[in-house]
Amino acid sequence: MNRLINIDNGGTLTDICVWDGHEFRFTKTLTTPFDLSQCLFDGIAKASESVFGKRDIAALLHSTDHIRYSTTQGTNALVERKGPSIGLITDDSSVVTELRTTEQQAGLFDDLIGDRVAVVDLAAEEGQLAFDLVQQVNRLTTAGAVRIVIAVGEADGDAERRLRGILLRRFPRHLLGSVPFLFAWEFAPDRVRSRRVWSSVINCFLHPVMERFLYNAEDRLRGHRVQNPLLIYRNDGASSRVSKSVALKTYSSGPRGGLEGTRALATAYSLPHVLMIDVGGTTTDVGSVKDAQIVTERRGAIRGVPISFPMSEVHSAGVGGSSVIELRDGVIQVGPESVGAAPGPACFGFGGKRATITDVNLLLGVLEPQTYLGGEVRLDADRARTVITETVAEPLGLSLEQALVEMEAAYFAKIAESFADLVEDPDRTTVAAFGGAGPMSACGAARLNGVRRVLVPRLAAVFSAFGISFSDIGRSYEVSLVEATAEAASAAHDALLGRAQRDMYQEGYELADCSLEWRVSVETDAGDHVADYPHVYGQAPEAGQHASLKLDVTAKLPHAELPVPGEVAATPAVASGTRRVRSHHDQVDVVPVFDLVQQVPGATAQGPAIVEGPFFTARVLAGWRLDITSNGDLLLADTH
Repeated sequence: MNRLINIDNGGTLTDICVWDGHEFRFTKTLTTPFDLSQCLFDGIAKASESVFGKRDIAALLHSTDHIRYSTTQGTNALVERKGPSIGLITDDSSVVTELRTTEQQAGLFDDLIGDRVAVVDLAAEEGQLAFDLVQQVNRLTTAGAVRIVIAVGEADGDAERRLRGILLRRFPRHLLGSVPFLFAWEFAPDRVRSRRVWSSVINCFLHPVMERFLYNAEDRLRGHRVQNPLLIYRNDGASSRVSKSVALKTYSSGPRGGLEGTRALATAYSLPHVLMIDVGGTTTDVGSVKDAQIVTERRGAIRGVPISFPMSEVHSAGVGGSSVIELRDGVIQVGPESVGAAPGPACFGFGGKRATITDVNLLLGVLEPQTYLGGEVRLDADRARTVITETVAEPLGLSLEQALVEMEAAYFAKIAESFADLVEDPDRTTVAAFGGAGPMSACGAARLNGVRRVLVPRLAAVFSAFGISFSDIGRSYEVSLVEATAEAASAAHDALLGRAQRDMYQEGYELADCSLEWRVSVETDAGDHVADYPHVYGQAPEAGQHASLKLDVTAKLPHAELPVPGEVAATPAVASGTRRVRSHHDQVDVVPVFDLVQQVPGATAQGPAIVEGPFFTARVLAGWRLDITSNGDLLLADTH
């Protein structure tokens, strides 16, 4: 096989992982928010140096079968509410109440839609309806809506198709192109109105964030004469080309890669319950793997709002390595706002004027200024000291040392809060900590939640990109069976089969070479999932139930495997140096520094200590023991 390239784009750093069927090579680069395609190619260029010993983008691209790409840009945009204003056209004003059922839903509704809601009367005669519809569209766009969701009529979609015909006749094509309409039933064929409307609204919000970059990246790849299209890694664990993906399914796609990697860890180490904490620059993504299975909801939720599509149970908290730590009402608060890669933490020296945990860890002594990010970014302690003194220490009347300890404690607490609800039995739970900032905070956060075991994979810095390597090319389809008859089910089956054949051909695969899984999904009147059962062609769904026909199509790609770790004899870990690390405002410890790559399997030591891995730093607190497994992973145990 040729190579597979996996890329995970975060708010601060972009990770690149290249697999040639035998080994992984990986690197990181700063995210370039002004042009995300730039950091993609910066990363590919760096990866080519690792593969060939010199920079040769063309050679790497032309020896690669597929590039699979995930991004947290959509997740970060929703966390920080950075996206377009959405308008909503409905025929029932009560839909607003449905979309604002909880405080969290109401907050998201206010931020994304606000008062940009219009109601039309479907009972009006055609001319009057057309006039009213045009007036309402004009009013919404004047109010700032740059994308409009149409959600009218019953679950059969007939009313929305009627409005689409009117809009196509009444508006010139250039206006329709500049203010796109999304028809809720067409996008999310779901009987439950609130789910399909929320799905449409969130997709509209995320779409422009993704669209500009992805098509720009495809253009740049074509400039290198790359034949295989860029594949988007989705939150259902499969990948598809840009034109066949929807923005909503990029939400939490990176964390899904992390979950796939976590499942591989859980399987290899025979762990009953593993919680991933993937601490990136802007968010901490947490998820659960129980008995080697990723916990997935049939109808998922995003930021507390229900959607029509399956979602793995990943929760994104607004706390990361670049999250702002500041005073609000006299209290130290962490996130959700992030300084990202530009301007970045103050210590990056790019003009940042707000404190982050990266600045704190630099001054605590956890980070070494010359070795951060493999020595590619030199950290400036003076800038970090100035910002923390001015924004936190002096306003609270604290010394710099006191402020650092308080800020670290607030950060540990915020990370611990992000996964506290998922800890069912601390004695059976292992925290898998990864991402650039995860290993630095894992011990402190785990201890607050009573969890006594932390696993830091050797590839922690790029673990979500590594997890993408378990992805296949796939497509998923679903259609409601309004009539519970064999004829209706067979007609839906034939229609889906035709769509799948066209889509997979465009992905580069014949349907005969793919695996197909047919299921009937059953819901109650309230929209709660009841069961799935195999679909048999020519057979009617069970009477008296709300059923939909689902089809999953998969084209298999080669997968990596994690070996089962073996027993190894314990030997003392060998330190490569020491570091002065502050553990209290009046106490500085001289702690050993261990290079993870240089340790032999079975190496062990007691904390406090620092472990330097490839592109990450792990802080081992006092009372924790570190062990190096036969796979080269870092296993931490709280011995208190």
